[in-house]
Amino acid sequence: MTIEVFDKFSNFKKSDWNKISKNQNPCLSYDFINLAELTGCASEQTGWKPRHLALFDYKGNLRAGMLLYEKYHSWGEYIFDFAWAQAYQNHNLPYYPKLISCIPFTPISSNKIFTACPNDLTASIELIQYAVKLTNTAYSSLHIHFIGLKESLLLESQGLMTKMDCQFHWQNNNYLTFEDFLSTLKSKKRKKIKRERKKLCENNITFKWLKGSDVNKNQWNEIYDLISMTFYKKGSSPYFNYEFFVELSLSIPDKLLIITAEHNAKLIGASLFFVGNESLYGRYWGTDNNYDSLHFETCYYQGIEFCIKNKIKHFEPGTGGEHKISRGFTASKTRSAHYLKHPDFSTAVKRHLHIESQNIERYIQDVQKHSPYKTNNNCINRLA
Repeated sequence: MTIEVFDKFSNFKKSDWNKISKNQNPCLSYDFINLAELTGCASEQTGWKPRHLALFDYKGNLRAGMLLYEKYHSWGEYIFDFAWAQAYQNHNLPYYPKLISCIPFTPISSNKIFTACPNDLTASIELIQYAVKLTNTAYSSLHIHFIGLKESLLLESQGLMTKMDCQFHWQNNNYLTFEDFLSTLKSKKRKKIKRERKKLCENNITFKWLKGSDVNKNQWNEIYDLISMTFYKKGSSPYFNYEFFVELSLSIPDKLLIITAEHNAKLIGASLFFVGNESLYGRYWGTDNNYDSLHFETCYYQGIEFCIKNKIKHFEPGTGGEHKISRGFTASKTRSAHYLKHPDFSTAVKRHLHIESQNIERYIQDVQKHSPYKTNNNCINRLA
């Protein structure tokens, strides 16, 4: 077996990438990652230098691959290691550059090591060990973000440390309608959602569901301006540019869902989702003003309705936000894996992560006590 380091994602053949990534989610598609680089969003100029790993068998066939970027900062990762970077600086040690394996700017859990044959443990370990060796040559650390439990355990077996966190997800328990979903909530929570939706209806705010192919360049201009406002209000800039979304809507139109909010035929808000085979992923949203309950409707309730209508099992609306709990979302663990080359820092971080993991477990247990559902288990089988 041989391993090559690719300085651009397009070095992967599209057919090869599709074979190893197995269409886990739209943000792992060839088009998504390739366009992130081609449009300059994930590039050396923005602090994301591609260093992807490709493992080939003796016949020259792609056996496994791993997304990998050389990073000069920690922005756009959604796993926060700023305190680690500061600790390195306090000890006059360089934290950057580092290596990170993730989908750029996308906090969606999935495999980050891809193999042509399922459960190819040999190839997976080969890539992990190579990534660690590469880290030891010129980087402070290796970080593999938003992974599943199985991959987390594999990475632990190879010496990486696991960091725990949580997001809030919604499960479609075979609901027939939105009212059917509401009927599973406690009375107080159910009435609150109904009030929020009623306000928007009374204010003549209407919503549309659009595919990528339904949106022209002029509409994208408006939508992108709204999405950008959310970043600017927080003192940052959008990670993806206008060109990325326009090109993506041409490449994978059916995988893009844009939900627009209009008042008197004027666009006042929009949210952007990615549609997978079994999951809906909420990513960006924006509005031109502060409309009561518009965020909840555009980002959550419309997404839930879309899942129910299209029989999508799972909805991930994005990171953060305890306000999601009362609206039917439940805590779900997320994991990342980390290797720090410096032995003393590695030992200190390992102790910290152990304590942090215990705190996350307690937090999730506490959240479950405040479930909005009539029972604490919202995964009841609702099939007749």
